[in-house]
Amino acid sequence: MNPMLPTIPDFEYTDRLARARKLASDAGLDILLVNSNEADFANVRYFSDYWPIFETAGVVIPPGGEASLLIGPESETFARDRSKIPDIHKMVEYRESADPAYPGVAVSTFRQVFARAGVPSPRRIGVAGYLVTTAPVLDGLREAFPDAEIVRADSIMVTLRSVKSPNEIACLKRAFAISEIAMDRAIAALQPGMTELQIVGIVQQAIYEHGAEYEGMPQYVLSGPNSRHAISRPTHRVIQPGELVQLNLSARVCGYSSGVGVPVCAGKMSPPMHDLVTFGLEAHRKTISWMRAGVVAAGIACKYKKFFVDSGRGENFLYGPCHGLGMIEVEPPWMEEISDYPLQENMTFQADTFVCGPEYGLRWENGLRITSDGVEMFSGKYQAPVEIE
Repeated sequence: MNPMLPTIPDFEYTDRLARARKLASDAGLDILLVNSNEADFANVRYFSDYWPIFETAGVVIPPGGEASLLIGPESETFARDRSKIPDIHKMVEYRESADPAYPGVAVSTFRQVFARAGVPSPRRIGVAGYLVTTAPVLDGLREAFPDAEIVRADSIMVTLRSVKSPNEIACLKRAFAISEIAMDRAIAALQPGMTELQIVGIVQQAIYEHGAEYEGMPQYVLSGPNSRHAISRPTHRVIQPGELVQLNLSARVCGYSSGVGVPVCAGKMSPPMHDLVTFGLEAHRKTISWMRAGVVAAGIACKYKKFFVDSGRGENFLYGPCHGLGMIEVEPPWMEEISDYPLQENMTFQADTFVCGPEYGLRWENGLRITSDGVEMFSGKYQAPVEIE
């Protein structure tokens, strides 16, 4: 039986659109178009609660009018049942990648949609979700408005999504609680001779039993040489005795994603393996200790890398130490040596400590919220090396 799950109330979607209108106007945009696909759905779902499948989707936000949801030709009933935005338009530019022609299906054009939004002749069109905006969408905009300037507007979404509301934080907390339950199950079940995907099956059962709507990312059960992968997918590989397994498990609640990472050995760790795992944990703890409102992100990233180098572990460094967290398990802002933004209260991050060696790698990962004097952890039950006896 699941406890009542947190949600995002309708008024919050309305407020998000109002803030986006102001930011678009302040940026000198005549209209804002926000795009998403099935994998990176967050920007469109942020405003509409609609998550495309197969197709892509967009939200048109005029500075002074009502927003519209743009979908492919197949999803109208799904979108109308789900979307918080009632004005919905089917468009061939958002069709699925199989590229059907849809003869006889009535669809809208960008000219019609923008005119309905009160902006029939835009001069500056802001496009957010730029990296997942498809060529057909850009081609359609250029054909409809050949004299308009199309500008990248991702910074608007970073501003909107970086600082979380109490409702967003509640969704994240529940997602992390579910992920820790799944971690308990995975560690209890893991034995040499099992495949990575067998463990994934145990994890998936746990997250859905406890209220997740989906996984936040593919469940990382990466063993032996696969544990060296910073980004990967589990396989049918059989876990061998004494191998390190990178477990990074996730659940999604009302759109909000978690990720809990723990290195687990299928047996007793060798001394070099134990040293690398405990070094990673020390780097992880140091990162968290440096975080609080007002601290500039670049300073944390520089100290993190310096700790690797000063410890003689420079060759084990790939990236770090943190990335943003919310509707996508990895979202902006990243925390890098060039990140000049200060941390703000209620920003949320994944402290993501990935350490890679020639034969195996590991990840310690936990979610957290920035506070005035430090952080509030969303996860952290496992803070010691785990060995399966």
